[in-house]
Amino acid sequence: MTTTLDAPRQQYARRPAELLKAYLGLVKPRVIELLLVTTIPAMLLAARGIPSPLLVLSTLVGGTMAAGSANALNCVVDADIDQVMKRTRARPLVRHTVSNRHALVFGIALGAGSFLVLWLTANLLAAALAVATILFYVFIYTMVLKRRTAQNIVWGGAAGCMPVVIGWAGVTGGLDWPALVMFGVVFFWTPPHTWSLAMKYKDDYERAGVPMLPVVAEPVAVSRQIVAFTWLMVVWSLLLVPATGWLYAAFALATGVWFLVLAHLLHARVKRGVPAKPMHLFHLSNTYLMLVFVALAVDSALGLPVLGWPW
Repeated sequence: MTTTLDAPRQQYARRPAELLKAYLGLVKPRVIELLLVTTIPAMLLAARGIPSPLLVLSTLVGGTMAAGSANALNCVVDADIDQVMKRTRARPLVRHTVSNRHALVFGIALGAGSFLVLWLTANLLAAALAVATILFYVFIYTMVLKRRTAQNIVWGGAAGCMPVVIGWAGVTGGLDWPALVMFGVVFFWTPPHTWSLAMKYKDDYERAGVPMLPVVAEPVAVSRQIVAFTWLMVVWSLLLVPATGWLYAAFALATGVWFLVLAHLLHARVKRGVPAKPMHLFHLSNTYLMLVFVALAVDSALGLPVLGWPW
């Protein structure tokens, strides 16, 4: 059987188009979409209106550079894993279109650049949070948690929650409870999103020696955990209602009920031993997060009356 190890190595990319494609592969643009989906609404909520377009743009640029840095450095550390997983065999370091050294330098340069952009255009807190996110993702999640515990994505997923905090800090220069609630929404969203993907690619993770929950636990235990975290996510999303208007409240409740139904249906199918189609939940989890945060953005941009606390 032919494996990636047996396949001939490609030459490093020479043409500009090939080189651009290779470096784009290192930063994982599809993963960075989460940054755009969550950062802008967080900034709109922080301003309870529309903040300076220049501040929004510079925060997105700095945040994108930080996420790209973390992803590129992750590719360097995880090159051995990516080489044996079918889902990741097309990544630049596996195909040898970029050298490990160049990827390392690229990742570090992006991280330094993100700090400078955010410090000069937003504030020091936003810049420091971006660097802290990179360090946490690379040294805590990638190098320690990912290969050692089935709870890797639960705690390691905290890095993916940081864009909302960075966006809030970019506008206010500080941190307040709504930023922490938004952080929690993404935090509790991450396990159902990632575990549904891991259910599909269980064999890939097992072959790579990564103890994702579907690798070490029975399917029914995984789907039960997905349901539990989905409930936490939906309930937590409603904690943001006192800082928002009726539009966010309505969408958070409606989409939350919808996603809970999807999670319970997945669990029910797993319990019955019928094909569960976890990728259906994986793709729709992206839709859920987008709808919730777009509703938050529109609610904030329109400046709808804040519901406030009931007491």
